Amino acid sequence: MAGFGLPNFGQLTEAFRKAQQIQQDAQKLQEELDAMEIEGSSPDGRASIWLSGNQQPLRVHLDPTLLAEGQEASETATFAALQSAYEHSTTTMKERMEELTGGLNLNLPGMND
Repeated sequence: MAGFGLPNFGQLTEAFRKAQQIQQDAQKLQEELDAMEIEGSSPDGRASIWLSGNQQPLRVHLDPTLLAEGQEASETATFAALQSAYEHSTTTMKERMEELTGGLNLNLPGMND
């Protein structure tokens, strides 16, 4: 008798098992994201920025011809490359998290707003 609308013990055990598996998979995913190098480039390809899958900056490359064009051109291209890297990193992180949870809807307050 479960009573009071509570799930039976078997359901609770299964829920805890799934939660532990997700936690283990999340740790593995965190390590994978840390090891990733995601590149973003300016539209002309003369500025590139690499971020980890966790959006940690890794390195920057600016083509010497871009630098010769001056500060404004260099800043514009660098900013475009940063935006590109950020978008790629964010998309990668979101896709990997969706793979991890398998579309699991946890119905946590504030998470589905």
